[in-house]
Amino acid sequence: MPRKSNDPDSPEWTDEDFARARPAAEMLPEAALASFKRSPGRPKAIAPKRQVTLRLDADLLDYWRAQGTGWQSEINAALRRASGLTK
Repeated sequence: MPRKSNDPDSPEWTDEDFARARPAAEMLPEAALASFKRSPGRPKAIAPKRQVTLRLDADLLDYWRAQGTGWQSEINAALRRASGLTK
């Protein structure tokens, strides 16, 4: 029974297709597999931030979100300045 695909560029796989499928490690040379390995990612923060729930007035939240990318970091910086905790 074919399995439905949401991608119009990808044909539907049949049970036979799944039966013939093999892991990439069996099909690709070692050099090609190395390109799929994940990087170690972002280093651990010395003082990681903590997630909190905070209720704000809608207009205040709209203002900060309108600042674009990084608006949450900007709120953090503004709170640090207001608290006298600037780095």
